Amino acid sequence: MKFSWIICFNLLLAFALSGCTTSRNDVSDIGGDRVKNSQIYTINSKGGVYKIGNPYKIFGTWYYPAEDYNYSETGYASWYGDGDGFHAKTTANGEKYDMHALTAAHRTLPLPSIVKVTNMENGRSVILGVNDRGPYAKNRIIDISKRGAEILGFKTKGTAKVKVEILPEESKKLKEAMLRKSGGDSWLKANRNTTAI
Repeated sequence: MKFSWIICFNLLLAFALSGCTTSRNDVSDIGGDRVKNSQIYTINSKGGVYKIGNPYKIFGTWYYPAEDYNYSETGYASWYGDGDGFHAKTTANGEKYDMHALTAAHRTLPLPSIVKVTNMENGRSVILGVNDRGPYAKNRIIDISKRGAEILGFKTKGTAKVKVEILPEESKKLKEAMLRKSGGDSWLKANRNTTAI
């Protein structure tokens, strides 16, 4: 059965609010790209909260976090989590980083946000939950989990040219769901194990 990505996200949101986990969908439709092996999970983040954050300075450069639901940028992605000491450490919004989950770090988007990342070199796309800050090296625009890099096909290479697009409706619904939760102790991740075909 094919689902539109909007319907999938709405189902995901409903399950998150009820504390359930969805089952595997063998074929789904994300942004018009047919994908396979789609898995959607609800994760209890044990402290993850919705936040934007104040302006901050890293290596002499100022960054200005903001709710930007029109965000779309092309640039280079890297990945993190295997042997670099980040796995299981606390992310910028208070979660535990899991290199096997489909998450990412971004310098200015709200935490969490939902983004679609497309590898411009091979056409593969994946939906990620942004829950951390970074990257700050070599003008890269996003840092992706190890699993995300595997799906996008650049884990071995280390970097890839990508297009990052925020999914505005999904990100807004996620924000509302988190703000409704007392203490912000659980949040929804669009943790989809997807590859384009």
